[in-house]
Amino acid sequence: MPIEIRPVPVPATLGIPESVEFEAAAETAALVEESVWGHRKFAWDTYELLPRYNDETYHGMRAFAAWDGDRCVGRVECEWERADGAETVDLVLGVVPDARRSGVGTALLATARRLAADLGRPTLTTMSDVPASALDAPGERLEARDGSGSIPASDPAAAFAVHHGFRLAQLERVSGLTVEGRASAFAAASAEHESDPRGYRLVSWVDRAPDQLLDELAVAHAAMSTDPPAGTATFDEEAWDGARVRATEDEALDGRRTTLVTAAVSEVGRVAGYTELSLPSESASAFQWDTIVLKEHRGHRLGMRMKLANLALLGRVGPERTDVYTWNADENEHMLAINVALGFTVRGLSALWQLDAGAGSADSGATTGS
Repeated sequence: MPIEIRPVPVPATLGIPESVEFEAAAETAALVEESVWGHRKFAWDTYELLPRYNDETYHGMRAFAAWDGDRCVGRVECEWERADGAETVDLVLGVVPDARRSGVGTALLATARRLAADLGRPTLTTMSDVPASALDAPGERLEARDGSGSIPASDPAAAFAVHHGFRLAQLERVSGLTVEGRASAFAAASAEHESDPRGYRLVSWVDRAPDQLLDELAVAHAAMSTDPPAGTATFDEEAWDGARVRATEDEALDGRRTTLVTAAVSEVGRVAGYTELSLPSESASAFQWDTIVLKEHRGHRLGMRMKLANLALLGRVGPERTDVYTWNADENEHMLAINVALGFTVRGLSALWQLDAGAGSADSGATTGS
């Protein structure tokens, strides 16, 4: 029976006949994550995914699934920023192990490319992951222009990306921190750092930002889309205001995620930076999302202060959490140094791939070595 590619319908709710394909596509995504990492910690469940599709005010979302009869064997998720001037579509593409090397991934990619063309978006981006256990595979290596890490060219996802003309735009370090049993240590370290606040106070909250910080926080969110190291990747600038901050909070709550935020606030009430931890409801893990210190406020150790305070908050709000995971550009030496000082260790690398309009398969954008 030939493989059929078709759009994944977005149901009004879950657990009904109309949600079967949406739920099957999410399960396929989890199987792909498990095949790479050996666990499902990084997979989004259906309750987390559905709110992302329900509100397209700020970003568009479409998914397509590959079906072998009644079995979902692959899917591609397409997301794009709706801001003026945006030119990329970001993909999450995966095929279950026993269906690979049969054209399923190629067919899904072709479907996503047609969607991007219809949207007038010339650039596609996607990620692939290599766990630490596979990083030292023998043979040729692929290195991004910036940073010091490399991945094996033999990695199946990397080989797929290069074959289809994607170039390696950036490598991100995947790091993990064991937090189990360390709540008191984080609280003590945070208290020590706050004994001399040096002109900035920290404000922490759970799920919803204080009204008086909303507009300032929106400025910091907008900077998050352009300020971090980008390698040779194209990142669309995001338009943020207080309404988008609130919509993002609603999306997390609707997806049964708890969000912990600590912001640094200057003496005149400016948000100098913030850091976020996201806590899925059905997980023992937490995920470090945005951390940023705005350029004009750097040099005051705000990154370390904010992260310590948020880890102390995690110990109070989510004492059952065992680990925190984070992703950082391999060339982001300052943030990586903070993470190492906190005790994060390398769990793998994520490769950011970019396909530009008219690109062929000759240039991977990577340097190679053995």
